[in-house]
Amino acid sequence: MALLDYAVIAAYFVLVIGLGLWYRKRAARNLEAYFLGGKRMHWLPLAMSGSVSTFDITGTMWIVSLLFVVGMRSMWNHWMWGWMMGAFFLAFMGKWVRRSGVMTGAEWMLTRFGGGRPGRTARTAYAFMAVLTQATFIGYAFQGIGKFASVYINLPEQTCALAVIAVTTLYVVLGGLYSVVVTDVIQTLVLTIAGIAIAVVAYVHVTPEALAAILPADWHTVAPAWRLPEMAGNAEYGAYQFFGALCVVWVLKGLLLNAGGPAQMYDFQRLLAARNPADASKLGAAWSFFLIVRWAMCMGIVLLALTGLTGVTDPEKAMPMVLQQYLPIGARGLVVAGLLAAFMSTFSSTVNSGASYIVRDFWQPLLGDKADEERLVRAGYIATIGIVLAGIAIGFQAETIREIWDWLMMALGAGVVIPNVLRWYWWRMNGWGYAAGTVGGIVLSIVPLVMKDMPMHVSFPLICGGSLLASVIGSLMTSPAPTETLHDFYRKVRPFGAWGPVKREVDLPREVQTDPAESPWRAVFNTVVAMVGITGLYLSPMYWVGHWHTRAAIWLGVGLVAIAILAVTWYPYLPKDREPAPE
Repeated sequence: MALLDYAVIAAYFVLVIGLGLWYRKRAARNLEAYFLGGKRMHWLPLAMSGSVSTFDITGTMWIVSLLFVVGMRSMWNHWMWGWMMGAFFLAFMGKWVRRSGVMTGAEWMLTRFGGGRPGRTARTAYAFMAVLTQATFIGYAFQGIGKFASVYINLPEQTCALAVIAVTTLYVVLGGLYSVVVTDVIQTLVLTIAGIAIAVVAYVHVTPEALAAILPADWHTVAPAWRLPEMAGNAEYGAYQFFGALCVVWVLKGLLLNAGGPAQMYDFQRLLAARNPADASKLGAAWSFFLIVRWAMCMGIVLLALTGLTGVTDPEKAMPMVLQQYLPIGARGLVVAGLLAAFMSTFSSTVNSGASYIVRDFWQPLLGDKADEERLVRAGYIATIGIVLAGIAIGFQAETIREIWDWLMMALGAGVVIPNVLRWYWWRMNGWGYAAGTVGGIVLSIVPLVMKDMPMHVSFPLICGGSLLASVIGSLMTSPAPTETLHDFYRKVRPFGAWGPVKREVDLPREVQTDPAESPWRAVFNTVVAMVGITGLYLSPMYWVGHWHTRAAIWLGVGLVAIAILAVTWYPYLPKDREPAPE
């Protein structure tokens, strides 16, 4: 890159570190300020922060590599990480989480299962799962940022990764969630400009004739195929020959993941930081909107790579190679800064959230009465650095993004998804059942690491089945959660599902019982409509970049119709339990 490109990137790093220093005093007031921003933040910046945290550089490289290898059918793969989360957040999950009124997802266990031994055990199991997941996410990010930065800097991948992670960790430690959210807003703007720039460059450089000459006739179709025989024998993607079976487990995993509540850990934190349940629902609606540009950018990168690059041996490096070749001086620095912003947003959110579990759910209970705010904030600094070091250690052990991603999503994710679903919808689930299902699932997730040849569509149902069995047996062989706890939880959160015995015992106000906003059928309907709308809004710009204008118009129409329906069936029915505006 040219000197101007490096200057743009350096200026960006100075800006975000400066913001970390600026917000240090405000974040250090107490633990709620450090990890939840004092619950005083507007829903729009929280939505931008959550969205851009999902827009990570490693995941973007993974999206690009899948498109490069499989084509538009690869969109089915993204069900596994819950890409429809915004639909569930806006319809009902956002308000459920915010009504819980806790600081972390592990602390939520006490609200659901009580403060006794079963609740504390469930809290510990969840916190352990959360920290393990977050550390693995950091290792996954370590792999991606190393591959990306090494294309521009003549240093080994691991050295580049360590340098970028060190800078990002600095501003997270200093500013807590305040600096994370404020810098995420800036990063959203930079990343949006970068994504649009790449999409426009691709649209101008790529012609329909060039694409027709190199792409298979069905490359642009999203219709799944049961078999992809051309994948047989591929060292990295050989399992994709059983594409139909994989689609089934990907979609099932995604639906279970989203139905079980926020799963990226930092999304739980963003919803809890909203000012009230209505704001949490709005946050969910905006969450997916800011990701639209990501899909146009990914398609642009893939088409430029397919038509203009030769000798691409590692699909995971296609993205930085395209940026290096096609973007002019100055613009290249801005786009690289935007993609570094994507990495830093995800990394900072992951680290801040993971540290919150260590401090709130492990360290604070040990300190007891000695847990003053100043000491806990200092512990937050140490926990932040500790989880980063653990993630780096995981990153050093893996060779590819795919290696970490597949295990994280389809093995570890399969092990914990069932208990997370049951906790919301089944009143009889108790702390022992949750802990048994989670720990059992984590143990079973080790099997694919040992039996590396086991196909994903075989390991996933086995792990889920084992976790389900452990959850049900653990719950039914022990006493239910305390009656008072169940009543308080149902009265406060008002979930739907198998809550009949509790619902009959709780005397809710008549206006709550008859509130149409609390209808489970309305929630399900809005979820489905929002999922259809998200699909249309994501696919439309991808088809536009590839000059498939008719398909782009059709999917845009689908998205707009879904928005119009939600304007009637969702927006007028936002939660009424609004808290007073912050001073």
